[in-house]
Amino acid sequence: MAASPGPAGVGGAGAVQGSGPSGFAFDSGLEIKTRSVEQTLLPLVSQITTLINHKDNTKKSDKTLQAIQRVGQAVNLAVGRFVKVGEAIANENWDLKEEINIACIEAKQAGETIAALTDVSSLNHPESDGQITIFTDKTGVIKAARLLLSSVTKVLLLADRVVIKQIITSRNKVLATMERLEKVNSFQEFVQIFSQFGNEMVEFAHLTGDRQNDLKDEKKKAKMAAARAVLEKCTMMLLTASKTCLRHPHCESAHKNKGGVFDRMKVALDKVIEIVTDSKPNGETDNSSISIFAGIKEFKMNIETLRENLYFQSKENLSAMLEVILERTEDFTDSAYTSHEHRERILELSTQARRELQQLISVWIQAQSKKTKSIAEELELSILKISHSLNELKKELHSTATQLVADLLRYHADHVVLKALKLTGVEGNLEGLAEYACKLSEQKEQLVEIISAAETLTLHPSSKIAKENLDVFCEAWESQISDMSTLLREINDVFEGRRGEKYGYLSLPKPMKNNANLKSLKPDKADSEEQAKIAKLGLKLGLLTSDANCEIEKWGDQESEIIRCGRNMARVAYSLYLFTRGEGPLKTSQDLIHQLEVFADEGLQLASSVQAFSKQLKDDDKLMLLLEINKLIPLCHQLQTITKTPLQNQVFLKVDKCITKTRSMMAILVQLLSLCYKLLKKLQMENNRWVSVTNKDSVDGKT
Repeated sequence: MAASPGPAGVGGAGAVQGSGPSGFAFDSGLEIKTRSVEQTLLPLVSQITTLINHKDNTKKSDKTLQAIQRVGQAVNLAVGRFVKVGEAIANENWDLKEEINIACIEAKQAGETIAALTDVSSLNHPESDGQITIFTDKTGVIKAARLLLSSVTKVLLLADRVVIKQIITSRNKVLATMERLEKVNSFQEFVQIFSQFGNEMVEFAHLTGDRQNDLKDEKKKAKMAAARAVLEKCTMMLLTASKTCLRHPHCESAHKNKGGVFDRMKVALDKVIEIVTDSKPNGETDNSSISIFAGIKEFKMNIETLRENLYFQSKENLSAMLEVILERTEDFTDSAYTSHEHRERILELSTQARRELQQLISVWIQAQSKKTKSIAEELELSILKISHSLNELKKELHSTATQLVADLLRYHADHVVLKALKLTGVEGNLEGLAEYACKLSEQKEQLVEIISAAETLTLHPSSKIAKENLDVFCEAWESQISDMSTLLREINDVFEGRRGEKYGYLSLPKPMKNNANLKSLKPDKADSEEQAKIAKLGLKLGLLTSDANCEIEKWGDQESEIIRCGRNMARVAYSLYLFTRGEGPLKTSQDLIHQLEVFADEGLQLASSVQAFSKQLKDDDKLMLLLEINKLIPLCHQLQTITKTPLQNQVFLKVDKCITKTRSMMAILVQLLSLCYKLLKKLQMENNRWVSVTNKDSVDGKT
């Protein structure tokens, strides 16, 4: 699947425990703490600068002296907190310990110096005449302020290296577990490894989420968000693709399907590391960031310098720059999907730009030898003409691109091809599959995973897991189309100068009429921290859903009330996970509340079913189940209470609480399903043994 931006805060900022490079426990919140201390220090240092520039002849009132002293003390306290964080990082990273400690010592000395020099409370008293202060030693306080900024910067850079190292280590752990998943042959082994893989992906998501929030470059931030969204979606697809492979081990298309997901995840992991380390593999240069728009902007800046300096640029350089821009437009003119009108207009504007550059160069040469007013006016006119042509070219390219995307969105709006693909798979229709696979491939060459999933279902039309797998891949494609539609609107807004509000989650609750409980749920714009928190909770919920499905799969075709409730809870939890991403069937607050009520009811029914099952068990085994039930029932009641309690203008608080409770209930569900399965097997073995002994006794009696 193509990279999707996804919610900008997936993973979000927060202190998360993870395993560091040397096996130490590393708090990724350390970077956040150092930055918060830095944000405290910088304004204070700015105040110091103001105080340094304080006029000597100004009367030093008590109020002024107290203000100076407070600033100095505040700086020293902030430096103290900063040094503690730096020392904690140093103690966990022996390879950087010496460098960090030296920088911390410098910062501490600078803070103490500033505190001493700003200790001016006694200046109006005669006994303080010989005291060295900010007023008598401005040079000293300037040096201390510079040393402070320098040492803080050093610590931050070294802490940055630690974070990068941790992200790389986390990526390597994920890759190692992925290799094990690729080679797994039994379902039981797969469940165990996939559970570990899920935990490692959560850790990686947290670390990269913190990093994404910290990036200053908007392009890098968008690329990071896209790569992380691919990983998140692929984690869900990998589950069903792997299960299909295990169920149909000799099916070539199933292996192709799973291999495609693994490949896509590896590419996304490499992309994250590339952004984090700011490097390309094998020392390649990143030309993808040099867009046509950026090229046009740079070209216009260069020709505008001719107004001030006729010798600053070379003719050859400008000609080469224009050719690079026009060469990139061939992506549009060579595309089979570009309309004839757009193609002709792009070619016409390209020819016009070349012609006007030649005219500009001709006037430019004349202007270098003749310094007349008419030549200067002609040069100005030439600059304006080529600038106008390039602006028109930019508009035409934008119009062409948005038209292509809009056509694609219209084509896929009702998902006719996906529905047909599913139908041909269930019917086992290979001819129909080939036809619709061809139509889908025309729009996106990288849709091989969906097509291979459909091929597997076509070859095994009665396979439940193959059908589930195709459904998951189709949902992922539908979400891509939704993301593309949102991005198209945002891009058009920016291009046309409308910096309107972002098109956020469709899942943000909206007030529903005729519902007293929901009147307080007014539309509320999420800030990035709230979005990040909900997205992080959603990711964990999604992985718990996968764990629950793995446990349900162990039961095979056995049907029981426990499995029915577990399956329903997993289904609702998955729709809630999609909700946190702005996807899936839940669109309004009413949808959300209804699903949460269903989830709580299913949880209580599950508790009742497990309690009934426990009556067949021995006391020790029964106790284990009852302990889990006693955790689940209160959570169900708490969730019911939250859904019925109006929270005035606190939509995100309510969503946060609901998702947190749901996640806790899903964790218990996974435990209960695993425990019930083991105890059921144990009970069946004991019953079989009893039947066997009874039969033997019966035979012996007859003998």
